[in-house]
Amino acid sequence: MIELEGLTKRYDEKVAVNRLTFAVRPGLVTGFLGPNGAGKSTTMRMILGLDRPTAGDVRVDGTHYDRLRDPLHHIGALLDAKAVHGGRSAYHHLLCLAQSNGIPASRVRAVLDTVGLGAVARKKAKNFSLGMGQRLGIAGALLGDPRILMFDEPVNGLDPEGIHWIRTLMQNLAAEGRTVFVSSHLMSEMAVTAEHLVVIGQGRLLADTSMADFIRRNSRSYVRVRTPQREQLLDLLHAAGITPVEADGGALEVDDARPEHLGELAARHGVVLHELSPRQASLEEAFMRLTAESVEYHAHAGPPGPPPSPRWGGDRRKGAGA
Repeated sequence: MIELEGLTKRYDEKVAVNRLTFAVRPGLVTGFLGPNGAGKSTTMRMILGLDRPTAGDVRVDGTHYDRLRDPLHHIGALLDAKAVHGGRSAYHHLLCLAQSNGIPASRVRAVLDTVGLGAVARKKAKNFSLGMGQRLGIAGALLGDPRILMFDEPVNGLDPEGIHWIRTLMQNLAAEGRTVFVSSHLMSEMAVTAEHLVVIGQGRLLADTSMADFIRRNSRSYVRVRTPQREQLLDLLHAAGITPVEADGGALEVDDARPEHLGELAARHGVVLHELSPRQASLEEAFMRLTAESVEYHAHAGPPGPPPSPRWGGDRRKGAGA
């Protein structure tokens, strides 16, 4: 388990992490979300003792990271896949890590095979693609067979097969009772990987809840209905105290309704339905809604405006005086 209590980090006047308190529990994949600049990477670095908190506390299995003997046996992490000496082979990079934590050399070969790099174990890391570098970083996290694993953007550079593999790996690790904490901006992937979410914005905790509850609380849930007997259905809904919303294609949208109830109501009165479908926002939509006020960097979807008029120097002044 990872436990944070009032964790705070300041850089001069900027508060990067602001009194974060939450726990990452074993047995499930916990997603860590937030806009750019929200403080996710800083939080992960403090968990691993790479940055010192300004205030508060963070513990890994009840202990500060710097007090762990052979820390790779307790927690494995991928924060930066590029943090590898390019002149070393994949095998020797992992062997150095293994020797520093009392891990047998046989484990190096095992994790290389697990991540699919067994055939290139002796190749230098500087020749690896981005995806291969990610796999090597994941191998390093798995090296000590730890009970806690932490990944920052683990799917970067991976192809579809690789993305499916890391998703399944994280879910299997959690199913074994391990603590899995993963940060990612790829919402579609997080939606099918994580069961629990911790969301921060501008360094503050915004949500600490299950995936299903997060989407339910931060999105609109409704039932979409289409019928050739539209006016009759409208009368039925109004009589039942239900106010639908007009939608495209002549459809109606009924908020916070059960499709079973609407279907039975229509059936009792002989109204034919061509569509009766429950709708709920995606994780991305729910995330955007919750964090709208916490986004630090705003871009614009439209094309850039025209360039400014050129400001001519001495030539223009000469022309004006001619």
